[in-house]
Amino acid sequence: MTKLNRRDFLESSAGVAAASTTLGMGAMAVSPAVQAQNLSFKPEKGAKLRVLRWSRFVQGDIDAYMANVKKFTELTGVEVRVDNEGWEDVRPKAAVAANTGAGPDIILSTNDDANLYPEKLLDVTDLCEYLGKKYGGFFPACHAYLKPDGKKWIGVPLGAAGAMLVYRQSQVKAAGFDTFPKNTDDFLKLLKALKEKGTPAGFALGNATGDGLWCNWLLWAFGGKLVDANNKVVIDSPETIKALEYAKEMYATFIPGTLSWLDPNNNKAFLDGQISLTNNGISIYYATKTSPDEKVRALNADVQHAPYPVGPVGTPTESHLFFNQMIMKYTKYPNAAKEFLRFMMEKEQFDPWQTAAGGYIAPPLDAYTKGAIWTSDPKHTAYRDPVKNMRPAGYAGKLGYASAGAGADFIVVNMVAEAASGAKTPKEAAERAQKRAERYYKV
Repeated sequence: MTKLNRRDFLESSAGVAAASTTLGMGAMAVSPAVQAQNLSFKPEKGAKLRVLRWSRFVQGDIDAYMANVKKFTELTGVEVRVDNEGWEDVRPKAAVAANTGAGPDIILSTNDDANLYPEKLLDVTDLCEYLGKKYGGFFPACHAYLKPDGKKWIGVPLGAAGAMLVYRQSQVKAAGFDTFPKNTDDFLKLLKALKEKGTPAGFALGNATGDGLWCNWLLWAFGGKLVDANNKVVIDSPETIKALEYAKEMYATFIPGTLSWLDPNNNKAFLDGQISLTNNGISIYYATKTSPDEKVRALNADVQHAPYPVGPVGTPTESHLFFNQMIMKYTKYPNAAKEFLRFMMEKEQFDPWQTAAGGYIAPPLDAYTKGAIWTSDPKHTAYRDPVKNMRPAGYAGKLGYASAGAGADFIVVNMVAEAASGAKTPKEAAERAQKRAERYYKV
């Protein structure tokens, strides 16, 4: 992260630096000094809100979210309509709304979509500064995504769906590994052993908004990157070639069909017993606890989670699906919209929501990492810190129109898919990615 983001993080934390926060296994308790901070926005007369958000992967998420929506309406009288769409559908609908000046008042989207049309979004600096000071500060990645100029917040961070390695412990052990590999050399050995045992892995190589982010990890693990700190496109590099050569070896161990996989496919393949290892949020484990299918529930004790192995760069290179909350500038009810997001982000609503989601959404604020959900089940803990640890998808450059466009165009995922499958050589795939990215970065 940049010095600017670290400084911003410290500044947003300063309001609670002197106050101790006690967060136990039960409901979260915030010190009286922090509770004394109050902010509210008076909704406009006759206000009605429409919210567009991505659809659930865990039922508890939407159930608790809608319960909070109902509570908000009861308290304020503001009617709220919530429309749920798949991740791939939210992005184009949000873009249309931004360009036409009509549509949902609030949009919950992914990654740095907000940077596609920042001038079309309502300034929420007052709200974000309030939340940051009250709840321990937003993590640096939040600043990178939604405070790109270091001054103004263009959206309210919601959190992230953590991308961890999800595996069948019994099948990993049968492949000769008592513990999950911590480096890329041993990880490749595991993948090959799993294939030999007839229990292969599978990673999405289609245009998957969330589950395609493993390609960022792979690129960064070998020292590659889309752009440098000056936003110069540098993806056609020796480091990228090494990552793509590794991707070819990975792909040779995968179950057939991963080139067309979108976000739901690896969940289904894992729960159906077709694969023993994939990258995913906690939704696979959640399904083993809640599914009416006995065969799915039987997997519960065998499912484990691990962070991605460290590559030649020697440090973790985590990439997770970031969630934002944007208020469109065209809304007729800006105060009602701000009040809605304030209400949903307060402890009384946020903590029960993240608990009901079963650890699916990693929190953007430090205080919420102390919630009971992260320790009530040891398998949840791996999904607590993705926002804290993640690199923004536009690493190592500054986020903006170019990074958002390049991400939405799946340049990195497509490059890995082309090289891994043999459709192009690693060098050809890197050269094509370089040219595609340069169109966005206007080189």
